[in-house]
Amino acid sequence: MKISIPQILYDQLIDYCRQQFPLKACGLLAGKQSDGVKHILKIYYVENRDKSRRYFTIDPKEQIQAVMDMNQKGLSPLGTFHSHPDKPAELSEGDLKMSMDKRASYVIVSLAERLPTLRSFQVSMSDGKAVAAEEEVEIKPL
Repeated sequence: MKISIPQILYDQLIDYCRQQFPLKACGLLAGKQSDGVKHILKIYYVENRDKSRRYFTIDPKEQIQAVMDMNQKGLSPLGTFHSHPDKPAELSEGDLKMSMDKRASYVIVSLAERLPTLRSFQVSMSDGKAVAAEEEVEIKPL
């Protein structure tokens, strides 16, 4: 699977993660899927209820509101994102345990280096264990 995100949304996502630093930023990704590509068309920025640099929780009310807005706009939920303020853009053991929707993309934005890193993963189960597979990420120019 591949995700495609317009440059302007990518820039807004990075800016949002930087604004939330040193806490983890989080949110939902919405758009359309066709021919094995998830086209990100809208990002829903939500509050990290944990107010933590190590953990994040999305408020269920905000999640429901976002999904209702997606439905009104004809968009589909495609995944979630969160930032790693001081760690690489990799799914942690905790991320793997919480990532059980095999259809979703799990996007990680790392702010550990001077230049941010964005990676996306899908999670599946293998022998009773969650396994992450990296997705190709395409940033579409303006």
